[in-house]
Amino acid sequence: MEISEDSLFLSVKQIISQSREKVFRIANSTLLLTYWQIGQLIVEDEQKDQERATYGKYTLKNLSQKLSLEFGKGFDYTNLSNMRKFYQSFPIVDAVRQQLTWTHYRMLLKIDSVKKINYYIDESIQNNWSSRDLKRQINSLAYERVLEHKKSPIENIHSLLKDPYIFEFLGLKPDEKISEKEIETGIIDHIQKFLLEFGKGFAFVARQQHISSHSSDFYIDLVFYNYILKCFVIIDLKTGELSHQDIGQIDMYVRMYDDFKRNEGDNPTIGILLCSEKDETIVKYSVLNDKNNLFASKYLLYVPEEELKQLIEQYRIRFELEQRDKK
Repeated sequence: MEISEDSLFLSVKQIISQSREKVFRIANSTLLLTYWQIGQLIVEDEQKDQERATYGKYTLKNLSQKLSLEFGKGFDYTNLSNMRKFYQSFPIVDAVRQQLTWTHYRMLLKIDSVKKINYYIDESIQNNWSSRDLKRQINSLAYERVLEHKKSPIENIHSLLKDPYIFEFLGLKPDEKISEKEIETGIIDHIQKFLLEFGKGFAFVARQQHISSHSSDFYIDLVFYNYILKCFVIIDLKTGELSHQDIGQIDMYVRMYDDFKRNEGDNPTIGILLCSEKDETIVKYSVLNDKNNLFASKYLLYVPEEELKQLIEQYRIRFELEQRDKK
C-alpha cells in the first residue's frame, strides 16, 4: 500500500510540475511579446515627433502615470524605457528568445555590444542560467575572459576556457595563506557553482584520481569530462608561483591519462594548471606554448573590477600574439 501511495504521489507531482512549467512558459512568452509590442508602439510614436528628446521625457512620464493608474505596478518610467530599448535591440520579434525572462532581458539591455548580448543569450539558454547566474557572469566579465570567441558552430578548447577564473564563491580570503587541498575541497563543496564558472559541457569525474605506473603512484587533483569536446580534462591546482616542475608534471599526467584512462572514441586529454600566480616568461618558453592540449590559467578568489579589466586585456593581447605566431 505504501509503495502504491508513493507512486501515486510521484505521478501527481509530475503532472502538477509539468502544468506549472507550461503555465510559466505561456505567461513568460505573453509578457515578452506584450513588452515588445509596447516598445514598438512607443518607438513608432516617437518617430512621428520632431523633438525626440522632449518626447522621451514628457510623453513617457505621462504614459507611465496613466498606465500605472489603470494597471498598477510594472509600467513606471524606467520599465517603459526598457520596453522601448527592448524593441530597438530586437526589432524582429522572432529574435526574442522565449527561454529567457524579462529579468534576463533587462540585464542584457545594459550591454552596449551586440556580440556580447548574443554570447550571454546563447550561454544562458545552453546552460540554463537563472537571472542571478547571468548577473554574476556579466559582472565578472565572463565574455572578456573567454580565450577565443568562435564564429564557427564547432567548439574548440579555446572557446571554452577562461583566463583568469574567478572563484569568489569558495568563500576563501585572498589575503590568507590557503592550501591546494582547501581550494580543492572548496571546489567540490561548490561543484555546481564551479561548473558554472568553468564553462559549458563539463561533467565532474573524480577527485584525487589514482594513476599508477609500474614503479610509481600518482594522484590527479580533479578530473572532468567535456561532452562537447569529447575528451577528459584534468586539473592540477597550484598555490604560489608556477614552475617548470609544475608544467612537467601536468604534461606527464596528460600522457599517462591518455595511456591508462582514455577510451576509444575520446579525443586527446587536456591538461589545465590552475595557479594563483603565473609567470608569463615560464609559460612562453615551456611546452605550454607549443601544445594545444596544455594550458595554464590564473584563478582569483576576489578582484576589483578595474584590476580585472586590466588583467583580461593583458591576457587577451598575449593570447592573440601566441596564436598569430603559431600560424
